[in-house]
Amino acid sequence: MDAILRSYIGGRYVESANPVLSDNLNPATGELLCRVEKAGDAEVALALQTAKQGFAEWSAMTGTERGRILNKAARLLRERNQELAELEVRDNGKPIQEAIAVDVLSGADCVEYFAGLAASLHGHHHQLKNAFAYTRREPLGVCLGIGAWNYPIQIACWKSAPALAAGNAMIYKPASLTPMSAAKLAEIYSEAGVPDGVFNVMQGTSDVARKLIASPDIAKVSLTGSVETGKAIMADAARTLKRVTMELGGKSPLIIFPDADLRQAVSAAMLANFYTQGEICTNGTRVFVHEDIREAFLAQLVERTRKLKIGDPMHPDTQVGALISRQHADSVLNWVERGQQEGASLLIGGRRVEVAGCPGGTFVEPAVFADCRDDMSIVREEIFGPVMSVLSFRDEAEVIARANDTRMALAGGVFTRDLARAHRVIGQLQAGVCWINNYNITPVEVPFGGFKESGIGHENGLVAMDYYTQLKTVYVEMGEVYCPYE
Repeated sequence: MDAILRSYIGGRYVESANPVLSDNLNPATGELLCRVEKAGDAEVALALQTAKQGFAEWSAMTGTERGRILNKAARLLRERNQELAELEVRDNGKPIQEAIAVDVLSGADCVEYFAGLAASLHGHHHQLKNAFAYTRREPLGVCLGIGAWNYPIQIACWKSAPALAAGNAMIYKPASLTPMSAAKLAEIYSEAGVPDGVFNVMQGTSDVARKLIASPDIAKVSLTGSVETGKAIMADAARTLKRVTMELGGKSPLIIFPDADLRQAVSAAMLANFYTQGEICTNGTRVFVHEDIREAFLAQLVERTRKLKIGDPMHPDTQVGALISRQHADSVLNWVERGQQEGASLLIGGRRVEVAGCPGGTFVEPAVFADCRDDMSIVREEIFGPVMSVLSFRDEAEVIARANDTRMALAGGVFTRDLARAHRVIGQLQAGVCWINNYNITPVEVPFGGFKESGIGHENGLVAMDYYTQLKTVYVEMGEVYCPYE
C-alpha cells in the first residue's frame, strides 16, 4: 500500500484532483501508518458511474458464476490471513491473537457462505385459474456499505458478500480511523475476478457517505455504527426512500443465575466486556448476578481480570490491546470517573497504562464496577470500552424487567443449568441476538440484528439475501382478457 491511501474505484486507486489528506495513526504507538486522501465530488461521481457499469456486467452473470469468483476471494483471504491480520492490528490496536483467529477468517467464512448461496436465488410459481404467476428475486442495484472501526475487514465482508452474491454492486466507505483493510479486500475481489466497479472503496469522513446517500443511484444503505449515526443516515436515506439495514449500538444484559457454572459465567462476562478492549456493540456490559453468588463471582472476576496481559498488540501473548484513539481512550476514562462519582465501586482497573515499546499507545486497564444501580449513566449508556458494570438481583421476573429497561436491544445472554428457565427468560428478553451459556458467538450461518434502537434488518444467514434483493411478481394470462366494455 502506498504512503498515501486513496479511494479504490473501478479496479484501481484513483488520485483526487483536489487532495485533502489526513493522518492514519497506529493506536498502539502513535506512529504514522499512511496518509489518507479524502474522496471529493469527482471521485464520488466516478464511483457511482463505475458501480453502475460494474453492476450491469455482474448482475448479468449467473449465480454459479458469481459464486465461483467469490469462492476464490474467500481462498485468497485465508491464504493472506497473517498479512491481513497484522495490517488490522496496526490499524485498529486489537491483539494479534484475536485478529489471527477471528477477524480475517470470519470474513472469509462469510464470503464463502454467500458464494454458496449465490446460485440458490429463485422465485416461485403460482398456478391460477387460466393463468399463472411467478416471482423473481432481483438485485437492488448499487448499494452503499458504511463500516465501523472495531472489526474493519470482517464488517466489510459481512456487507459486501451478500450484496455481491445477490448480483449487486457496492460502494464501501470504511471508518476513517481504520481505512486500510477494506482497500485490501477490494484488491482481493479484483484479483478473484470481480469486475471493475462492482466493489469500490471510498476514503474519507461522513461527508463522503452523505454525498453518496443523496444520490438517486444508490438503492440501499447498510450501516454498522452508533445509534445516533444510524438515525442521521436513516433521515438522509428517507429523502429518496432508500432501503436501509442498520446494525447499531447496544447496552446488553448478561444474566447469571445461582446454578450457573461459575467459572464459565466469569469467562463469558470477561469475553463480553474485555475482548477487543470492549469495543464490541453486542457486549454484555450490564452483568446481572444473583445475590447468592455475587461475592464468589466478583472474587473470581477480579482475580482473573488482574491477570490479563496488557501490551503491544503485535505480541502473541497480549490479551488487551490499545483503544482506537487518544480521544476514545479519554472518553472511556471519563466514564470510569463518572461511575465513581455516581457511587459505583471500582474494584479493579480503569487507569491509563504505559506499555514498553509503545510510547504513544492508548492503553486502558479493564475496569470492573460493583454496587451499580440501574439509573447510573455507566449502566445506561454505551461506553464502548473495557468497562463492566455488575448488578445484583434476586427474582427472575425482576431481572427480566430490569434487563429490558433500555432503549437499545441488540443482544442478551443467560447462564443457568436449568434449560427450561434459560428458554423462558430468553423468550422474554427484548434483544435481537441471544446466547444461552455462551456469549458473543456470531456464526455467519445465523441472522444478526437488533431490536428497538439497536437496528433495522439483519446481516448474515439466509435472511440477509432478502435485504439485498427485491421481489418482482409476473402475471401470465392463459385465457381471454375480461373486459366489461363493448
